[in-house]
Amino acid sequence: MDEIQPGIFQKRNKLMTKNAVPGEKVYGEQLLEIDGEEFREWNPHRSKAGAAVKKEVNLEVDRDSEVLYLGAASGTTVSHFSDILIEGFVVGVEYSDTVARKLVGLAEKRENIAPVLADARKPEEYSDLVGEVDIVFQDISQKDQAEIFLKNCREFLKDDGTGLLAVKARSISSTKNLDNIFGKVKEKLREELEIVEEVRLEPFEKEHLFLKLRK
Repeated sequence: MDEIQPGIFQKRNKLMTKNAVPGEKVYGEQLLEIDGEEFREWNPHRSKAGAAVKKEVNLEVDRDSEVLYLGAASGTTVSHFSDILIEGFVVGVEYSDTVARKLVGLAEKRENIAPVLADARKPEEYSDLVGEVDIVFQDISQKDQAEIFLKNCREFLKDDGTGLLAVKARSISSTKNLDNIFGKVKEKLREELEIVEEVRLEPFEKEHLFLKLRK
């Protein structure tokens, strides 16, 4: 088994993180015991971050990173970040109270997750709960996803911090050419951030572009 990024392991082409809550599954993932320790399989078809890792993007999530996660949903990817962040923290922002209930349940078992029920379009509403962070990660299916990301990076991302953005093309336009959609998003982001890396997420996610950016 190889550790390919801090806290992220690969064995026989399977991505894994060491389970911070042994015996507990989060989304039906496989649990594996290796050398007396329990690992959770990280399904790249269920996680944009997992897909990006499979596409050889270094997320730069270290064991002591402070992460702001926008669009945390029920916590599939957040739970893997929690496994990695043994000395760090992840704040998960989710707008839907129905979906956020699962995230709250997850946070009750994992002390390094803070769930925030809020609209990511309004970072000022949770600015008293979030300090400066090393990483802003966003997976939000909205037409204005680039603007939402920039607002939060302005508010919370440290200088030289890392932005990770999963761009969902069909949430922006159902008819326009993909290159056109992604090109406009990149143009807007470049006004404030440097694009370090970009990769399409096929075959794990259709019509998604994953961007790694630097403030």
